[in-house]
Amino acid sequence: MTRSKNGKATTVRIAQQPEADELLGRSPLAALVGMLLDQQVPMEWAFTGPFTLAQRMGSDDLDAGEIAAYDPDAFTELFTAKPALHRYPGSMAQRVQQLCQFLVAEYDGEATAVWADAKTGDELLKRLNALPGYGTQKAQIFLALLGKQFGVRPTGWREAAGPYGEDGSRRSVADITGPDSLAQVRAHKQEAKAAAKAAKTAKQGTKK
Repeated sequence: MTRSKNGKATTVRIAQQPEADELLGRSPLAALVGMLLDQQVPMEWAFTGPFTLAQRMGSDDLDAGEIAAYDPDAFTELFTAKPALHRYPGSMAQRVQQLCQFLVAEYDGEATAVWADAKTGDELLKRLNALPGYGTQKAQIFLALLGKQFGVRPTGWREAAGPYGEDGSRRSVADITGPDSLAQVRAHKQEAKAAAKAAKTAKQGTKK
């Protein structure tokens, strides 16, 4: 996933932090973990998490087998140590460990195996949706990220990714390539949230 045809790591600018982005560009598991952490916190915080976690584990990368076998309480401490890796460090530590345990059981610990031989976008979406902590929306966003930034493009990947797969969209982390696009994605999310709130208020008003 994270290697281009010339063998070099993919350049991404999601975390807006050079070392964290460098890890995301060469580590499939780091990208999966970053996507898992991307909820109820700023996107940059979520995708910096894998780098911080690797540092706290004394490594320059994440290893699914090591995380899967880690003592749960000690692993939680890696997340809760200040600065915390997430707004909800305890529950997210558990989810990351569950994700890695699933990868070990189903894919021999290799994150790339989730998408390496997927023939269609629908097949890949189904695999991503089966990952612990990944619902349909998160799976579609990660599928779009794989296609748009990492060159993983099985037949029908855009369609399977739904609106997140649209060319030129600014809906999700899949579209972030720098500070400007980050601001555009954040603005889109805020607009969508405001629209949903307004719709809910209007619906409640009609019930009175």
